[in-house]
Amino acid sequence: MKSLEILGIFLSGAILFASCESAPKSDEAKTGEAQKVDSTKAAEAQTLKVDVANSVITWVGTKPTGKHNGTFALSEGSVSVKEGKIVGGKFVIDVKSLKVLDIPETEKENAKLTGHLKSPDFLDAEKFPTATFEVVSVEPYKADTTQKVSEKDKEYTLENPTHSITGNLTMKGVTKSITFPAIVKLEGGKMEAEAKFNINRKDWGMEWGITDKLISNTVHMGFKISAGVAK
Repeated sequence: MKSLEILGIFLSGAILFASCESAPKSDEAKTGEAQKVDSTKAAEAQTLKVDVANSVITWVGTKPTGKHNGTFALSEGSVSVKEGKIVGGKFVIDVKSLKVLDIPETEKENAKLTGHLKSPDFLDAEKFPTATFEVVSVEPYKADTTQKVSEKDKEYTLENPTHSITGNLTMKGVTKSITFPAIVKLEGGKMEAEAKFNINRKDWGMEWGITDKLISNTVHMGFKISAGVAK
């Protein structure tokens, strides 16, 4: 190979990686082995039913040439509240409801990306049509001083979180515990909760063969959940 060709390839690679889209700088969820859920905490607790029409899960994935974002819908969920505190809860995510929002729905690329994300390379939606998150604990928030707030992207980071939530997230048949900051409001038999954090997709077995290096391991997740007394 001629030296000019080698130089051209080198420069092309340098330009590609210089222009890489970085994953959102957000709070990193602490990930570990699944934790035991103490169901006795929810005894005699009030049950709030998730309003699935007004609740949503969001996601952002990045690659060298850009990023994509979208949503999942919740199919059902409930929260257990006792003495003004959340003592339990479970949410079911409809994996097949995945939507890509940054590409117009009428364009072929939208259907192509949506199908790929639902394929066995990533979510394997046919085999695992739902994902779940089960609450282990909800505690008052303590700031993580290892990463300065100024180093995070405001769009992808909560301002003034109130609680730290720990729960077991099950996707693609793999269950891991995650801990992340959230804003939780409980008042008058209603709950509003919001969170924004990063996870590593590989912890749940999402890998794309030999081309896996073309996308970031980090996936940004967020949720806004409303719940209230069932009528």
